Amino acid sequence: MSADPETPRLPDAVLFCCNYNQVRSPMAEALLKQFGGVRIFVDSCGLRRASFDPDTDDLEVDPLAAEVMKEIGLDITRHRCKVFDDLEDDSFDLVVSLTPEAQHRAVELARGRAADIEYWPTHDPTLTEGSRGNRLEAYRQVRDGLAARIAKRFAR
Repeated sequence: MSADPETPRLPDAVLFCCNYNQVRSPMAEALLKQFGGVRIFVDSCGLRRASFDPDTDDLEVDPLAAEVMKEIGLDITRHRCKVFDDLEDDSFDLVVSLTPEAQHRAVELARGRAADIEYWPTHDPTLTEGSRGNRLEAYRQVRDGLAARIAKRFAR
């Protein structure tokens, strides 16, 4: 049985990248881990260092991102933000950038390698103003948009 030429092959290792690795890329990482199980190695990173919590000595995920992920049963509170230089392995089959800035770095990472690059423009929910409810809704929209994109891209 031959593979459908319209359907991209399932990668063995996927990297999601955005600006700070606090909201969008950790969400995407957790969603693909849930969707793909252990079949696909998944990691995420950002371009720049995120905010630092001196009480925990860790770089932490955005609390609103953690809250909306918890709503669907995913705990990302243990996620520790990292940048490209922190990656222990950079041999990814697929690099998915979620911001224009990360797209440029993804192209650099893949240069000279057999890695596919995909750009999934994703709104930054941290820019949403207004009530806590309005802000949470923006995070939910990002979560749900990423979930739909992951289900479509990695479905078999």
